[in-house]
Parts: sequence; structure tokens; C-alpha cells
Amino acid sequence: MPVDWGAEEGADDDSDYWERRLPLRLGELALEQPDSERFDSVVVDEAQDFGELWWPALMACLRDPVKGGLYVFMDEAQRVFSRRGEAPIDIPPLVLDENIRNTKPIAQLFSSLTGEPAKPRGMATPAVRLYDVPTEEVLSVVDDVVESLLDEGFAPGQIALLSTQHRHPEQRNAVEVGGWAAYWDSFFAEEDVFYGHVLGFKGLERPVVVLAVNGLKDPERAKEMLYVGLSRARTLLVIVGSRALLEKVGGGGVRSRLKLADERRRPG
Repeated sequence: MPVDWGAEEGADDDSDYWERRLPLRLGELALEQPDSERFDSVVVDEAQDFGELWWPALMACLRDPVKGGLYVFMDEAQRVFSRRGEAPIDIPPLVLDENIRNTKPIAQLFSSLTGEPAKPRGMATPAVRLYDVPTEEVLSVVDDVVESLLDEGFAPGQIALLSTQHRHPEQRNAVEVGGWAAYWDSFFAEEDVFYGHVLGFKGLERPVVVLAVNGLKDPERAKEMLYVGLSRARTLLVIVGSRALLEKVGGGGVRSRLKLADERRRPG
């Protein structure tokens, strides 16, 4: 939106642009817009990722900042970026305490990482699958895991492979060859297996997710990173990684839930 209003475009890896220069510029541009270009209400999803400078800029986009609507959806368990910002809302939040998106085994596994798990309302099966693989060998195993899922009859467009640290070569190649726009177009086309990173998949989902736990770089946010990765699958979650690492990061709750997992041998 700020670019549509006249802000200059910035590089994807320029954090100062995204977290400081662009929100400040949005605030300036919003004040220059006629009422017809501003908004009655604004909805913010993944609001735990909003830096502090975005909130006043966003409020300036409302026709009436006092009477205008601001609706904010957030999940503190998914706060995986080192930024803070408080939504300018002073009424008590409405807590959504039921999970109707994931199957019960998936919901129970990732909710064990939080102190206030939502009540799972999904199907009771299938069990979460686990391939107990040393961290350094994960990326050499996950392709065979994907192939085994295709052999079972899952369509390519149903599957996403997400890594937690180093990106899968297929993801790097897709971005280098086609650029980011084509890369994301391929996700929404739902025709092929999608290769991504947990940080770039927040707020997204697929029926089947292969979570490649090939490292957790930031110990302070490892639990949040794991929470995001475990929660992206709606129907079948397949974890490829070290059980010891998963239990170390997730603690007793994850350890208990993994006892119910369908542990499998490496394909091939």
C-alpha cells in the first residue's frame, strides 16, 4: 500500500527499510491522501510481527482514527522475530480457545508448547509421523519422505516441505530462477510440492507438511519456531529430525506427545 501511494521500493533483505523507513513514509503518505483513499476499518493478521513504527502509520490510514475500526489477530506463541509493537487497543482481548483447523494429534502436539492450549476439535487421526534423523542428515532424507507420500497417493499440491534453518535446494533454485513473485504464485496454484522455510510460511497451511528440523539457529526463539512449523499442517504432519532435539526444545509436553507418534524408518 505505501508503495502504491508513492513510497520507493526497497530490497527484500533491507530490514531498516521494512521496519523503519517504510512505516514512517506510510504515515506521511496517509496524511496526504483524500478520505476516499483511506479506510473505515483495518484488519491486521499475524499482529505479533508488527514493529512499533507500523501502528501509528496504520492508524493514520483510517478516515477517522477515533471511530474507525481496528481488528487485530495475533498468537504470541508465533513471535519468532526480534521486534516488538503494541496494538493501540485498550479493550480486553477475545481469546479463541478452540482449534478447528488441525487434526487432534497435530493440535495436541504443538499446543503442548504453550501454557494455554486450545481445545482441539478436529479429527482424531492420522497420527503424527516421525523420522528420527540426525540434524545434519535431515535434508538428505526429506526428498525420499516426499516421494513416499506421493507414492501413497497424496497430490503434489497437497504437500509443503518446510525447513527450520538452511533452505532446501529446491526453494533456493525456485527463487533464483523465477523470482519471489513466481515462487509465491506456485504456492497458490497448488499444483506442485511447495518448498519453503518456517519463517516464510507463518499464517499459511497445507493439508500435508513435511517439517525438516535441520537446525534451530536462535535458542531464544527455538520453541516459537518449532510451534510455527508443527502447526502448519491441517491433516498430516510428518517430522524429519532428531527426537532428542525436539524433546530438548519442546520439553515434557512434546516428549509425551511424541510417544504417540507413528515412528518410521527412513525411506529406502
